[in-house]
Amino acid sequence: DVQLQAYGGGLVQAGGSLRLSCAASGFAFGDRAIGWFRQAPGKEREGVACISDLDGRTYYSDSVKGRFAFSSDNAKNTAYLRMSSLRPEDTAVYYCAVSLVAYYSSGYYCQHSREMNYWGKGTQVTVSS
Repeated sequence: DVQLQAYGGGLVQAGGSLRLSCAASGFAFGDRAIGWFRQAPGKEREGVACISDLDGRTYYSDSVKGRFAFSSDNAKNTAYLRMSSLRPEDTAVYYCAVSLVAYYSSGYYCQHSREMNYWGKGTQVTVSS
């Protein structure tokens, strides 16, 4: 079975850093699209960082661009989201998601979350002011 699980959330002060991990099983990275999404109470789900093997580029939402960095380790079948200069508005549940095909560009997946086939349980990130 395809399974995803995000780890690494916690409480951090504004300006701090945190790294999230997404452990995947049931498939191998490669020819995939992988994304990090977040959802805060009362807000819409937001794609913050996505990469598609179609273009091999990493897309970041404007709200996190320059502060977050997406990376992956194919040997470990793990994706990461390094978050720095955290702000209270970054507080949300963060999810990783995967499409087992890469038909579209990276930005497309972040902007069309329903294209992601599999979702992991999220991890809470809370940024205090």
